[in-house]
Amino acid sequence: MENEIQREKIGQKASFVAIFGNIFLTIFNFTVGIFSGSTALVAEGTHTLSDVITSVMAYFGFMIGMRPADEEHHYGHGRAEPIVGIIIVAFLGVVAFEILFEVYKKLMLGEALTPPDLIAAGMALIGIFVNYAMTNYLINAGKKINSPVLIADGRHQSVDIYSCAAILIGVIGSRLGFTFLDPLVAVFIAIMVLKTAYVVARDSVNALMGKVPDPTILRDIESAALSLKDVQGVHSVKINNMGPYASAELHIELDKNLRLEESHKISHRVEEEIINQVKPLKMVIVHTCPSEEECELD
Repeated sequence: MENEIQREKIGQKASFVAIFGNIFLTIFNFTVGIFSGSTALVAEGTHTLSDVITSVMAYFGFMIGMRPADEEHHYGHGRAEPIVGIIIVAFLGVVAFEILFEVYKKLMLGEALTPPDLIAAGMALIGIFVNYAMTNYLINAGKKINSPVLIADGRHQSVDIYSCAAILIGVIGSRLGFTFLDPLVAVFIAIMVLKTAYVVARDSVNALMGKVPDPTILRDIESAALSLKDVQGVHSVKINNMGPYASAELHIELDKNLRLEESHKISHRVEEEIINQVKPLKMVIVHTCPSEEECELD
């Protein structure tokens, strides 16, 4: 219970940092972008606005995923996080389209020939440092509490580091006479958004499909089960990934002469040992087999 409370605190704090940090960046990107005449910075403002929305979605996905199991959801609500990840992907696609459409309009109207003011370069520098700090914070917090939605939000945030660096180059290049660089940077931002959408989609779909989060977890489960002296063997280990946590099912081999009551007690001790030793697991089902016979999961 204490771990769940700690996980919720870390997740909430990370979500609020992302939301308010991106609100700050959105306001300044739009304001500086409009007054400096930077198409790329306005596009970045659109992107950071999407960061605000996706961070809010990530927060609600995280909170829903924290809900315990109930009569209708026997394995809890953990899959809410990768589901929100899929929603974020759809939203990123819309953002990329909007950025590309704005670039198209600017180029058709010839406004891209006007170089942006140097204040846009200053805003890009601020954006690099702020986004770098937020990206590391979100991803580290997501890994610490095993939250797919926070990691997805952090990866989305990382796009802004490269886009701000590209804006910096674009503004300086435009001031030197290469006016095509500013709208070209906006195109680069759109491509980075689409790349991030692909990574988030891949990870979210894998979580929804129950992909094993880490191959080493299978060995950890076997080691935890075999740490009890009564367990003579382990086989048919299966993992069901549910995003922030997972469940496991396995067979343990016991002395065939043990009484049913003793076998039952051992299986419960194995379940407790695995949950205590293997961090992502919250639920374990153990089947017992006579050590001299083969048995398979149905």
